[in-house]
Amino acid sequence: MRRSRLPFAVLAFVLVFFYLPILILVVNSFNASRFGSGWQGFSLRWYVRLFQEAEIWQAARNTLVIAVSVTLVSLVLGTTAALALHRFAKTRLQRLHYTFIYTPLVVPEILMGISLLMAFVSAGVPLGLTTIFLAHVTFCVSYVALVVLGRLQDFDDAVVEAAQDLGADWWTTARRVLLPMLAPGLAAGALLAFTLSVDDFVITFFVAGPGATTLPIRIYSMIKHGATPLINALSTLLLTLTFLTVGASQRLSKNKLFGGGS
Repeated sequence: MRRSRLPFAVLAFVLVFFYLPILILVVNSFNASRFGSGWQGFSLRWYVRLFQEAEIWQAARNTLVIAVSVTLVSLVLGTTAALALHRFAKTRLQRLHYTFIYTPLVVPEILMGISLLMAFVSAGVPLGLTTIFLAHVTFCVSYVALVVLGRLQDFDDAVVEAAQDLGADWWTTARRVLLPMLAPGLAAGALLAFTLSVDDFVITFFVAGPGATTLPIRIYSMIKHGATPLINALSTLLLTLTFLTVGASQRLSKNKLFGGGS
């Protein structure tokens, strides 16, 4: 029986739709043309100029500082929230807790940005890197909590009870048993929180103050001034970093460094 070619055609269309714009962006980052209207030869001039733009790298530094700090705080708060929801899931208080955790995932970003801005202004908190950090923690905690909670659904509590029966205290049990078994969920939650913090524009746009420019805001400002070649070069570097991060995480998973190893 002859197979239909429709599924393969649909797959090819989807792949082209997703990846062709990215390929065009990468190719244009090496285009000597300023406006990208036509190929004028291979050139690294935009990468050279990119490394000379101090404002871009200051924005990148702000973004990384915020993303790393948000990831660490969200990982701790989200994990403890997931443990509480898993252990006391049937109580009325935890059902309310779950609602609070889940709400930031469904509230539109523009609404969250406006509400956080009003809260900071009402409390007299000056807008800057601190307000961006607090805003990012607000929604990153929810993602970490739900990812870790999903990991806990398949968690065998008997292993923890066995460790305690053998004389291990709570700290030893958490360090030697609980954390290694939760490591894949923790790693996934941390990567998700880091990516969301680096990528966020809408909420950051509302709560950022003078001197607190992050990379997405800086890119938006560059687009308005027509610095397209520099954006292509910067996007290519970010894309390369993303692929390296994903490849490293997959390699670590294959080597069983995230638990489950012998």
